[in-house]
Amino acid sequence: MADTTGNTTDHEATHQPPPRKASWKYIGPGIVVAATGVGAGDLVATLIAGSNFGYTLLWAAIIGCLVKISLAEAAGRWHLSTGRTLFDGWASLGRWTTWFFAVYVVVWGFVYGAAAMSSSALPLQALFPDVMDLKWWGIACGLVGLVFVWFNKYAVFEKVMTVLVGVMFVVTVYLAIRVTPNIPDAFAGLLPVLPDEKDSILNTLGLIGGVGGTITLAAYGYWVNAKGWTDTGWMKVMRLDNRVAYATTGIFVIAMLFVGAELLHSANVAIASGDKGLIQLGDILEDEYGAATAKFFLIGFFATSFTSLIGVWHGVSLMFADFVARLSGKGRAKGEEVASGERERSWPFRAYLLWLTFPPMILLFEGQPFRLIIIYGVLGAAFLPFLAGTLIWLLNSSRTPRQWRNGPLSNVMLAVAGLLFLVLCVKQIWDQPWGEFF
Repeated sequence: MADTTGNTTDHEATHQPPPRKASWKYIGPGIVVAATGVGAGDLVATLIAGSNFGYTLLWAAIIGCLVKISLAEAAGRWHLSTGRTLFDGWASLGRWTTWFFAVYVVVWGFVYGAAAMSSSALPLQALFPDVMDLKWWGIACGLVGLVFVWFNKYAVFEKVMTVLVGVMFVVTVYLAIRVTPNIPDAFAGLLPVLPDEKDSILNTLGLIGGVGGTITLAAYGYWVNAKGWTDTGWMKVMRLDNRVAYATTGIFVIAMLFVGAELLHSANVAIASGDKGLIQLGDILEDEYGAATAKFFLIGFFATSFTSLIGVWHGVSLMFADFVARLSGKGRAKGEEVASGERERSWPFRAYLLWLTFPPMILLFEGQPFRLIIIYGVLGAAFLPFLAGTLIWLLNSSRTPRQWRNGPLSNVMLAVAGLLFLVLCVKQIWDQPWGEFF
């Protein structure tokens, strides 16, 4: 995204002096947020869009990446320009933000924990069908994620995420090339045209808003601090890092849309929504290209799911630790404290890690409770409008130093993001079976 606020340097970073020029060698938090934000469900949604509409919605997928760039850049800019964490900013807007986050992080974490473990287990069970049941694979994935995040700090976490992103990248690009995309049709898909189908506007908005859009957009600022970037001297590096993140996301999305358009749309093959759709895709790939390609795809499927698991285990636990620190009355929550690694060693960080891991295992055995799933869906849909709206508020107020406040382009992009996610939130609430809830 364009620099809309200027680039003045205030003071030197805590751990290392900021570079004079943005360089690829500093890239890191962006890779983490890209890997965490794009889960198996997002890839299935893109596959289904390609299956249903061919290349028609390619432009929508690209706009979705630009929207996420704006949100993540705004979160990172808040952390670097103020020296305060995002939750500290939210707390300054009133007690209502505390209540919203408290309910959200408890309910969302409980249900997401089960979903992430199940998603990571599916490709493992497909690769090793006679070893364990799905639920035991899920428990194993949750425990591995718990141990990994518990005993490793951000630097190791980032390196492992980078390796897994490399696997995701190779697999998705290989598949896109393997299905031989129709390049002229793909270029035609860059024109903003809506499919001639019922509910095409809502389907299009769903694709724009769905890929890589989760609480991890808010966690980006925390990963920026954990990297050791704590002041405005790192602003150019952060912006380059953020663009690389969503360029990477864009490649994943475009590659899977190519696969959907060529492998599914042309053959008029439908797959299920949700993670199981990727298992179906694995079967289709085996029929078309052989067992080796199918297994290669399942390895990429696991990398996609497991990066989301450990990314949330780390990033949202970091946010929860900051939330508790702010509530405990220790004063302003500062980015230097995140950069020092203090949050990763704290009891709230590890308590939330345990919350993400052990209580959700109940859902792997008992199934997901109906009312809880509805609440989870509503809270999840409400989070991104909340994030976009509060970032507009914070970055246009005196809470942010004047030279780092929003410019016109940032305001437009954040307003578009907020409106988009608000429409999707209303649709999500409208579609819930409230009559059965009561």
